[in-house]
Amino acid sequence: MGLGSTAKKIQGLSDRAEAMYKQVQQLQQRIIGLEEEMDDTHETVKRLDHQLTEQRALLLAIAAEQGLDGEEILAEAAIDEAELEDDETDSDATESTDTITEADASDTPAK
Repeated sequence: MGLGSTAKKIQGLSDRAEAMYKQVQQLQQRIIGLEEEMDDTHETVKRLDHQLTEQRALLLAIAAEQGLDGEEILAEAAIDEAELEDDETDSDATESTDTITEADASDTPAK
């Protein structure tokens, strides 16, 4: 009788080990797939970055040809963008403060 229960336990352990091995194989395949996707994405980003650099050079050349200072225009655009981001950040902070103030006001009993 002792051998029968031992055999069942061993069979159960064997079944669990096999199931875990299959899961490990599936995870390995997923990781390989993710690595391939990451490599593809990296190549795409490199290609897009190169194209963007080429386009910037082309636009600066066109601006110079038209008598415009392309670097100055880009600097002004960057300043405008930074100011917009600051305004959005300030706006988000103000909304959070307003929400907290409203919550505090609703917690205080009316006199």
